[in-house]
Amino acid sequence: MDDRKPIVIVKDLNYRYDRDWVLKNIQLTVNKGDFLAIVGPNGSGKSTLLKLILGLLKIQQGEILLFGEPLERFRHWEKVGFVSQKANAFNKAFPATVFEVVRSGLTKRNGLFKPYPKTTVKKVIEALKAVQMEEFLYRNIGELSGGQQQRVFIARALIGDPELLILDEPTVGIDTKRVSAFYELMQKLNREKGITLIIVTHDTGIISKKVSHVACLNKHLYFHGNSSEFEQFDQKELSSFYGHEVKILTHDHQEGGME
Repeated sequence: MDDRKPIVIVKDLNYRYDRDWVLKNIQLTVNKGDFLAIVGPNGSGKSTLLKLILGLLKIQQGEILLFGEPLERFRHWEKVGFVSQKANAFNKAFPATVFEVVRSGLTKRNGLFKPYPKTTVKKVIEALKAVQMEEFLYRNIGELSGGQQQRVFIARALIGDPELLILDEPTVGIDTKRVSAFYELMQKLNREKGITLIIVTHDTGIISKKVSHVACLNKHLYFHGNSSEFEQFDQKELSSFYGHEVKILTHDHQEGGME
């Protein structure tokens, strides 16, 4: 069957800034339908790995394949959606509505100077419905809370119908009471829409309940397996991997949705 075909393959990947190696001998495969969380301490190379997968940094040593193609030859970027850690860190007075922000996500597929298709309004509404934000269609983006803005930028990534969605620290700026609701939304996108997800996160206390796979990165890849295997790690083992004491925190699943 084709259902479990590899979407991302990372082979023998090494990367350094000047003389400092931040990634060493990384081997990683993400299959279609996976929901992978990449965890690790600050400076462990998590964001660098994402930038390499996205082609934002040039590979120094090793190889990355996207949808079976070497990264340097990959051209179908409409298959890949990305939500940056800094997606909602912009001027609150920025004069754009939710509709305009989400619509701009069509540029990758439609082209920068081509007119938007007739189906644009429908596609924007569908993307906003997927993240439960359709009622904010014509609200100014600067009027929304951090969690609401994050959902809008996820909708912007979804409007191009990506097969792979990558999110870098997506819960930054979201109230801790709403983090569980965020991951439930991601689960829904993964299970109902079949989107393969890669998320960089510090939420070690909740991810194993929400994702299918976990990768523990600290320059080296210390663990890559399913979430039930990750749950077997105790606090001492995680602290050893992180290089400092780690407290495993959980969030109250009975709290309200993302605001």
